[in-house]
Amino acid sequence: MIDLYRCGGRRAAFALDPELAHGLTLKAIRTGLLPGARNAGDKSLQTTVASLAFKNPLGVAAGLDKNGEALDGLLKLGFGHTEAGTVTPRPQPGNPKPRLFRLVKDEAVINRMGFNNDGHDALAARLERRRGPGVIGVNIGANKTSEDRIADYVAGIARFSGLADYLTVNISSPNTPGLRDLQARVELARLLGRVAEAREKAARKVPVFLKIAPDLTEEGVDDIVAEVLDSALDGVIVSNTTLSRAGLREEKLAGEAGGLSGAPLFERSTALLARMRQRLGPDLALIGVGGVNSGARAVEKIRAGADLVQIYSGMTYEGPQLIEDSLTAMVAAMREAGVSAPRQLRDSGVAEWAAKPFTG
Repeated sequence: MIDLYRCGGRRAAFALDPELAHGLTLKAIRTGLLPGARNAGDKSLQTTVASLAFKNPLGVAAGLDKNGEALDGLLKLGFGHTEAGTVTPRPQPGNPKPRLFRLVKDEAVINRMGFNNDGHDALAARLERRRGPGVIGVNIGANKTSEDRIADYVAGIARFSGLADYLTVNISSPNTPGLRDLQARVELARLLGRVAEAREKAARKVPVFLKIAPDLTEEGVDDIVAEVLDSALDGVIVSNTTLSRAGLREEKLAGEAGGLSGAPLFERSTALLARMRQRLGPDLALIGVGGVNSGARAVEKIRAGADLVQIYSGMTYEGPQLIEDSLTAMVAAMREAGVSAPRQLRDSGVAEWAAKPFTG
């Protein structure tokens, strides 16, 4: 892949308002004309997770393509999967602008988008029209004004089970007031019970993942683990954005409300990922998200217990070259370890990462 982004494309993008730049980037990806990673189809990277076949372990985190406008374009860049959403039953505009901020010194992003999206009907129509190959996930959420948020998740399961390859229940965004309360044990048990019922009633049963926040106590982690193990979930995505501002250099923007993503999230989210692997055991699928801005960091997510790795904010700073860099690093790590599949590389760093703090 020719790295035009690092040779001037980033400078041009950063001259624009962050949300405007995001929209223009999506339009460019949607054309399908951008060069893809040369090693995306390396057979050694093929992996099966939750009974789904992925051409490689690298995917797009939810939020980059909320409304499923550029799914095929993203897959052509070399990703093994992409996740649309977060989508809510009814369209909603999200929070007032400005609501997206680049912390360049920290290679981080703060967002308080507020689940801005076109709603179930619009995304479903786009999914019904597409015919291309590749694994597509849909990240489902609840409307800000909903009187029954669990019912919104049930509606998402029902609506997208026949259209997506997997579904993600997102209860970890900090930008919808009260949403993270669904991570508390009693509420989580109610939610997962209703989700399981909805999946059983769906015409097509697809894997369901739970996306959690990094801002958890040890007790909170234990509660989530207990409910996940007692549920029919296929896996957990670790993690969403953080409310922590520890160690940031962009002091002026650090005071902006919202969730922080990007490089500063890496240590916290990866330590939590390793703890989840230790407590959930070897069989449940884990997807590692947060702070991946290099090939080495993509490999560390796998070593810390991830079956799949997702990126988003790292692309803001590294551009599409991050895809090829990540896949190259995975192949090199497998070769160095003398293994032939990503799954055989997994967990080699779990003990090391689980010993690191994920709070504070």
